[in-house]
Amino acid sequence: MEPNISFVAGLIGDATRASMLTALMGGKALTATELAIEAGITSQTASSHLSKLVDGQLLIVRKQGRHKYFQLKGSDVAQLLEMLLNITSKTTHSKTVTGPSDPRLRQARVCYDHLAGELSVALFNSLIKNEWIGDNGINDNEARLTVTGKAFFTELGVDFNILSTSKRPICKACLDWSERRSHLAGALGQWVLNDIFNKGWASKDLDSRAIHFTPAGLKLFAKKYDLPLLSTQGSQ
Repeated sequence: MEPNISFVAGLIGDATRASMLTALMGGKALTATELAIEAGITSQTASSHLSKLVDGQLLIVRKQGRHKYFQLKGSDVAQLLEMLLNITSKTTHSKTVTGPSDPRLRQARVCYDHLAGELSVALFNSLIKNEWIGDNGINDNEARLTVTGKAFFTELGVDFNILSTSKRPICKACLDWSERRSHLAGALGQWVLNDIFNKGWASKDLDSRAIHFTPAGLKLFAKKYDLPLLSTQGSQ
């Protein structure tokens, strides 16, 4: 029996549920009340929608004490939503500038668990230029880590023994919603974002997916990955 595409499409296709799913694209777990506010509905109505998304295997519930938090079930769900954002913006607003209107979101944002936006696309381009990632298979959303690339990231502190235990690809080309070019996803993309946060180069906005780089952090990020001189627009 073939998978029922219409079932998943119906879950995502509802405007209210789509708003909730998009709100969870930042990778952060949210409560039913927080998601109700995002969707502009009552908590009771939100509970009904969330139950459908959980039953449909798009969300998971995490309990902590008396509170319940909702989160996207995995990176594959986030990737599907990002692809739908790309398709929707092309088909319904062909004359509109692609991606979010907020310049902070356009420059740098969280895409589930990796960096997206202008800076992430610049990073991906540099990885290709320096032959740290091979361009074979990018059209199929796969990016090949080269021998020199593995040496480069190992020197930066990546433990590939740990990364290789993940079921997800080491590196993956993800089509950026605003830039319409590839950015780095996969286990390595997640490591890069965590490294940025751990080094204090940037912080995530409290109420959106925007990432704010400090001026010094932006310069260090550019130097580390051999990026061209970057604008500090949107940085602290």
